[in-house]
Amino acid sequence: MPKPFRFGIQAKSATSRSEWIEQVKKVEDLGYSSLSLPDHFDGQLAPTPALMAAADATTTLRVGALVWCNDYRHPVTFASEMATLDILSDGRLELGIGAGWMRTDYDAAGIDYDRPGVRIDRMIESIEIIKGLFGEGAFTFTGEHYGVTDLDLQPKPLQDPVPILIGGGGPRMLRLAGKHADIVGVNPNLKSGAIDETTVADATAERYAEKIGWVKDGAGDRFDDIELQIRVFMTMITDDRDGTAEALGPGMGMTKEQALASPLAAVGTVDEIAETLIERRETYGFNYVTLGAENIDSFAPVVAKLTGT
Repeated sequence: MPKPFRFGIQAKSATSRSEWIEQVKKVEDLGYSSLSLPDHFDGQLAPTPALMAAADATTTLRVGALVWCNDYRHPVTFASEMATLDILSDGRLELGIGAGWMRTDYDAAGIDYDRPGVRIDRMIESIEIIKGLFGEGAFTFTGEHYGVTDLDLQPKPLQDPVPILIGGGGPRMLRLAGKHADIVGVNPNLKSGAIDETTVADATAERYAEKIGWVKDGAGDRFDDIELQIRVFMTMITDDRDGTAEALGPGMGMTKEQALASPLAAVGTVDEIAETLIERRETYGFNYVTLGAENIDSFAPVVAKLTGT
């Protein structure tokens, strides 16, 4: 039985509090399920305080990051912040966590950019610590990267459990996400540390079918309990689906046919996009679709048509 559709918006900036509040209220009013921010150092609002302001201005909107970078914060302080955010949002937190990928962030902040395997190992230890601290009683952990001794984190989050979202694009990361996450965000592989031609080459329909296989490998019997999320980057409501895809395809390094088939694109009329998303849910399992803030208004008819179905 397919999971019902829900939709999210990933926003990142506003010039004032009033502008941010107006934006997040519109996201909720138009029927979107969640609001998320990225976690970079490139002129965006800091995710945690921005999400708390968003939660305070709304009543149903779930809040989280796509995704908080593990390397920018210690898991104990991060767990404390997330527990507080869950309590003060009335249990609306989706805790997205990743190993970090954007090389320019690390260079600008003077943070060591370790090889992917080391960054992933740290993230897995952090997830174990966060889950342990969210549980009852005191928690102790000894790992290669972190240690926690007899710590009973207080207060605990409101949700039990807090849904954890892990995003990834490579085989190890997606298998780990399948094993540990409640929501798996399936992305292009960003192992180069930047968005480049390797990212585009990893965004085809064929590659995404392979990625879902990696999630299944990690999840085993729990796969049907996992929610599959995708961030769609190229969207356009248009009566000329083929012509638009033909014009936009080269920018993605793809033919028209490849661009239309890529899970990162949603082009056509409202009905055509709805049919495409239904087909992709059948093919890949994606029921949780996230768009950029530039799509809040234009994509609202699709949200109204598919949410909950």
